[in-house]
Order: sequence, then C-alpha cells, then structure tokens
Amino acid sequence: MKNVLIPTDFSENSWNAIEYALLFFKKIKCNFYFLHVSSYEEMIGGESFYDTKDTVIEKITRSDKEQMQRLLKRIEKLPLNTKHRFFTSNEYIFFIDAIRKQIEEKNIDFIVMGTKGASGLKEMTVGSNTGDVITKVKCPVLVIPEHAKYVKPKEIAFPTDYNLYYKSRVLNTITSVLQMNDAALRVLHITKKEQELSDLQKKNKDFLNDYLKDDLEHSFHFLSNPNIEEAIQCFVESRNIDMITMVAKNLNFFQRILFHPTIEKISYHTHIPFLVLHE
Repeated sequence: MKNVLIPTDFSENSWNAIEYALLFFKKIKCNFYFLHVSSYEEMIGGESFYDTKDTVIEKITRSDKEQMQRLLKRIEKLPLNTKHRFFTSNEYIFFIDAIRKQIEEKNIDFIVMGTKGASGLKEMTVGSNTGDVITKVKCPVLVIPEHAKYVKPKEIAFPTDYNLYYKSRVLNTITSVLQMNDAALRVLHITKKEQELSDLQKKNKDFLNDYLKDDLEHSFHFLSNPNIEEAIQCFVESRNIDMITMVAKNLNFFQRILFHPTIEKISYHTHIPFLVLHE
C-alpha cells in the first residue's frame, strides 16, 4: 500500500499531475490524498469592508469544499483502479506546514506535484510552491511539468557526480520505481571537462553498480560538456528518456539541472517528469 499526496490548486496544470499519478501508480494499491491549501494572504485578501474575518473564512472554506467535490466527480469519470482510494483535505496554514502535516499524519510515501514552467521574476522552470517542497520537505517528490503526458517510464536517467554515497532510503525508492515499471536506470556522469574519477567517486560508483547489478537493468554513461543542462538535453533526446531522478542533497548540481532559467533550446524541463529523492 502506497500513500500518495497530491497538492492541487484546481488548475489544469495540477489536473495533469493527478492524471499522471493515477496512471503511474495504476497497478499499485494506493491511498491518494488530495490537498488544497488556502494561504493566509488569500484569506485576508478576500476580506471586504462588510465581511468579518469569520465570514471570509466561511466563504473560502465552502468554496474550497465545493471545488474539491467537483474534482472528485471529474476523477470518477476516469477508468479507475479498484485498488485506489481517494481522500480530500483543505488546509488554511502556510503551504509547507500543510505538506509536512500531511506527511506525518498520513505516512506519505510520495508527493506528486504539477509545475507550470517559468514563474515570476526568477524565471525559474519550477514554480515556487513546488520548488519549496522539493528543497524543504524530505519526502520523494514526483514533479510533473505542464506539458508532460504519461508514458510508462522505460528509461530513467540518474545524473550524478559520484560525490555522494547513496543511502538505502534513496536506493530503495529508485529500486521500487524501476521494478514497478520494469524500467532501466541510466546512470549519467557529467563533467565540464574529461577527467578521471577520484578514489571517492570510484568507490561510490562501484557501490551503486553492486547494488543494482543483480536483477535491475542499468548502465553507466559519461558526458563532457561545460553546460550541464545541454548535456542533460542531449542525453534525454539520444536515449528517449522518460523520467529523470535525482537526489536533492547535492544542491549545487541538483539546482543547476532542475532550477535553470528558461532557455529556448533546453526543453526537458517542460515535458520530462522529475523524481526528486531525499536521504
């Protein structure tokens, strides 16, 4: 049984993430928890001259519940799995606090979130809420770009610089996803210029190989490119990659790949799901 949390703002972008999640976990017995968070600023912003704070809260609460019911009705029209159960909740606290509360109360295994691409002044490829979750919440997060359509992941890229020793929690999650989809893992090492691995890097690579070699299809790849994002784009296109997985701990490497400013020729952000892992 997997417990999957899906935050929603009732947009088409978040609906795309819901559809992806239902298909991704199609053969798995799951509890899906749909969460809508109304920010404090949203509630105060809705207050008019004639409304008390309690009246504003009551109106927003009623509206949120109605939208959640419409969401459930829309889900019911899909070809559903009888192994799937659906639950809803609305929170009126800060977004990250609401996510952490759900993780603790519901024993969440995965978070699935949609992201809308470039957002605001930062011109980041990941929206602010999604960015906060994947950097501040220690739970596997499956990030679904707005143009991603579900394809059963057969080829999963795992960019790494081999500087991290991957702990069992990370490797167990990767193994679970590979087995769930009968997928292959393509471990990708990218450097600005070609150079030998250090002793630490060799040790970590050997450990990863030993862990994977028994019954999981995998291979190791190397690309030399001063631009990491271009290297990822090239690899995604040449290998027909369906998903990219990374560990959030190596923030410099991780953020360069996932939080890159929008560049026209770099498109993997817009259509390839990211599975972000935490130790």
